Amino acid sequence: MKGPHNIIRLIRTGATLERTGAMDVVLEAFRAPPRLRFAARMLGWPFKWLGLKGDPELPPATRALTALGPAYIKFGQVLSTRPDIVGEELALQLKYLQDKLPPFPTEIAKSMIEAELELPVSTLFSEFSEPVAAASIAQVHRARLADTGEEVAVKVLRPGIERAFRKDIDAFYLAARWIERLAPFSRRLRPVEVIRHFEGVVMGELDLRLESSSAAEFAANTEKDEGFQVPKPHWFLSGRSVMTLGWAEGIGLNDNAQIDAQGHDRTVLGARVLQLFLNHALRDGFFHADMHQGNLKVAANGDIIAYDFGIMGRIDEYTRRVYAEILMGFIRKDYRRVAEVHFEAGYVPPDRDIDEFARALRAVGEPIFGMDASRISMARLLSYLFEVTERFGMETRTELILLQRTMVVVEGVARSLDPHINIWQVASPIVERYIRETIGPKAVLRDLVKTARVLARFGPKLPALVEAQLIRAGNPATVVLKPRRSVAPLVWIIALALAFVAGVSFDRFY
Repeated sequence: MKGPHNIIRLIRTGATLERTGAMDVVLEAFRAPPRLRFAARMLGWPFKWLGLKGDPELPPATRALTALGPAYIKFGQVLSTRPDIVGEELALQLKYLQDKLPPFPTEIAKSMIEAELELPVSTLFSEFSEPVAAASIAQVHRARLADTGEEVAVKVLRPGIERAFRKDIDAFYLAARWIERLAPFSRRLRPVEVIRHFEGVVMGELDLRLESSSAAEFAANTEKDEGFQVPKPHWFLSGRSVMTLGWAEGIGLNDNAQIDAQGHDRTVLGARVLQLFLNHALRDGFFHADMHQGNLKVAANGDIIAYDFGIMGRIDEYTRRVYAEILMGFIRKDYRRVAEVHFEAGYVPPDRDIDEFARALRAVGEPIFGMDASRISMARLLSYLFEVTERFGMETRTELILLQRTMVVVEGVARSLDPHINIWQVASPIVERYIRETIGPKAVLRDLVKTARVLARFGPKLPALVEAQLIRAGNPATVVLKPRRSVAPLVWIIALALAFVAGVSFDRFY
């Protein structure tokens, strides 16, 4: 029965898109070919009267997704990080998607907490408020710990939310497969992979233990970051459907009037937001991937406070180095180097012309750098860059898209605080420092240390390996049949021994 149910859900989706006027917006954003447009119309137009109305005060796409419910709201949020798929205009609409739904009763929240933590709410908390925020997946209550009196935020999942999400995700997979069949050009963007990425994001958010873990890791990574706070989780008051964090009070980063009234320097705050993000992405490889104004506040002492750790980004060290070199190449206008990095990383097929690619990158960068500082835009750069990489056959890389889109969002936050901020000037010292530490001689030494430590783990096996190789080397048959292979292992054994000694020495040095 799963197939018919999914088709019914897609019909309801198409009908709602038609009724709210969002169908044209969506088809245009995806540059849908005639066959896909026809299929979408047939899926929605005959059933338009069955579609949901939504809030007429909202833009069409936002109105439709809000009417369709939590899974669609969350999918819209995730798509807002993929301008390469939906275009900048729709991505901007989705970024401001209203993620507010009516709260569910406090008594239900309390019963869920008691079921999860196996203790009465009155035993755990001396105070427990009505919902202070309600979103698509969970709602938040303000509370006070009974034993210490500390104020905390208690996040509780909506009842039945996981089952509801799974039903809609099945329908999303069906739609993605249809899109790939009806629009072959879309395969480069890998619609099914996009849904799989979305499923991973959502399933992570539906287990608040994972969000607690993200908050704890992020707090540990950023503990020494000046001017930045991350509320820490209370593990003994957290579980799969409940998460308790320290309460952090502040002014929303979208309230410039209040920020000014409190005497905070918005120029400093704007630069700090951008530099913090770059530090987290490049230094730690673990960054807040939903850094819009609703998730950032300013504390009374001027610190920036981050909230909501359901969507986090992670990139490995190699990808960080590639990304830093691409950024630095643009900052220095070394387009040939930017092109080389793309080819070295395998982002662009090797059969393409590197000089032509460098020329296309220059066409991306030069017009932007010729602008006034207040108009230099990372969003514009990435938009052009997507066009160029698509033309040269670069496949979509989810981790880079998430990183790049988050940077665009962070740029928007920084500009809302300081409209005249020079993005490149603020970013340059962070990127340069990272490159000095990870690509220069110091980085080579550190990489050798890491390699030595890995090889040193074989230290206990060295005696047996040496004995085995000596026996093999002394066997004439082995020497005659495999003369080279009898020598090579000895070389490796010597290397392992040296690595073991080097690992010990470097440990002492560091």
